[in-house]
Amino acid sequence: MATGTDEPTLTVDELAARAGVTVRTVRFYSTRGLLPPPVIGPRRVGHYGADHLSRLALIEELQHQGMTLAAIERYLEQLPPDLSARDLAIHRALVASWAPDTAEDMTRAELEKRAGRALTGPDVDRLAAMGVLVRAEEDGGTYRVDLGLLRLGVELLDVPIAHETILAARTVLLEHTRSAAQEMTRLFRDEVWNPYREREGDPEHVAAMKSLSAHMQPIVVQALVTAFQRSLKEELRAAFTAE
Repeated sequence: MATGTDEPTLTVDELAARAGVTVRTVRFYSTRGLLPPPVIGPRRVGHYGADHLSRLALIEELQHQGMTLAAIERYLEQLPPDLSARDLAIHRALVASWAPDTAEDMTRAELEKRAGRALTGPDVDRLAAMGVLVRAEEDGGTYRVDLGLLRLGVELLDVPIAHETILAARTVLLEHTRSAAQEMTRLFRDEVWNPYREREGDPEHVAAMKSLSAHMQPIVVQALVTAFQRSLKEELRAAFTAE
């Protein structure tokens, strides 16, 4: 069973159950190189960790967005090789944000099963404050859960940062990502969409636009995450370097 650390403690059966996929799927992804190999323990048993779980969730989300396995392979190859489970969870949350509806109603037991751990009352309160879930008004035992944010929210429960700080960071991210989204939308509208409308009688241009629409969102998300990670690393290094 998992211990709540990043140590590889999950068997392939436990990994598949936590990720909501089959063991056959895990092995298939491994043969394609989409998952790193497990750590081999006593009795030659392979053990998986949080990074495998987060990578599986990202793969499933990319497939949900319509990407082929070949496209997913290219996507994962471009990610930094030292990404942590939390970094991968952020990628997955951002990719999932393109989906029109990633929310699902579930009971407390179902919520804990998807979270992969027992949740205390304060845990649920923190997830609600982060926008991960909303309690159903009719009864206290059902929740409307944002699946794109659930795994990241659960990861944040173990981060030794004050709850108020996490909420403040969330506010900052929402404000700046909304601004970036508005600028990207304006750029796409002015530079791509408007010229397309002028040439919608051209079959080749129509086909090119359809292809662009299918691949643009994951590409933009990856570019956004990569740029943010690099900028954050530089800012943190500058802020905490001894003067």
